[in-house]
Amino acid sequence: MESCEDCYMKNRFYIVVIIALALVTFILVVRKARAQSAASQSIDSMGGMTANGLETQTNGSEDSPILVTEIPPGYRDWKFVFVAHEAGKLNDIRAILGNDLAIDAYRKGTLPFPDGAIIARLAWLYVPSEENNKIFGHPQSYIPGAQPAWYLQFMVKDSNKYASTGGWGYGQFDKNGIPAAASMMTSCYPCHQAIKSRDFVFTRYAP
Repeated sequence: MESCEDCYMKNRFYIVVIIALALVTFILVVRKARAQSAASQSIDSMGGMTANGLETQTNGSEDSPILVTEIPPGYRDWKFVFVAHEAGKLNDIRAILGNDLAIDAYRKGTLPFPDGAIIARLAWLYVPSEENNKIFGHPQSYIPGAQPAWYLQFMVKDSNKYASTGGWGYGQFDKNGIPAAASMMTSCYPCHQAIKSRDFVFTRYAP
């Protein structure tokens, strides 16, 4: 039979082993949690896992930090900024609208635009009006026609989320509200860099 002292030593040994195993397990769990937290913060710092449609890296995937994937509500009630006609292959007529923050910046000449400013561009095919031209007696009246695939575009200002693209997120939608692929939108920022001095915004305000 084991002596009381032998039993005591054996039990003490088991207790020490159990405590050591528990401590090692605790350390491993803490390290894993910290690693996951750091990875999550790294992704979020690049805009990677945000849930409001303006996401992730510029790697040509559907989750791009420049890509706006949700249409801002109420944009058809925004104020007028500018109108233009694009000829050539586009052959469209387009109206530029701005939300209140964008309009206020336009009117005051504020640069850079404040975070939260959104600029919308609506486009229609540029077509003659048969009804009007019958009255005039010759072709002179042109009106908006069908909505092209590039019907609706947005620039959304968020200097933190879109720091890699000058503070602006870009989006394009067809007439059914379906967003364009990220691969189509990667050319937006390089093009807008030509007008960096005006906070990457081409359109001037037409009072």
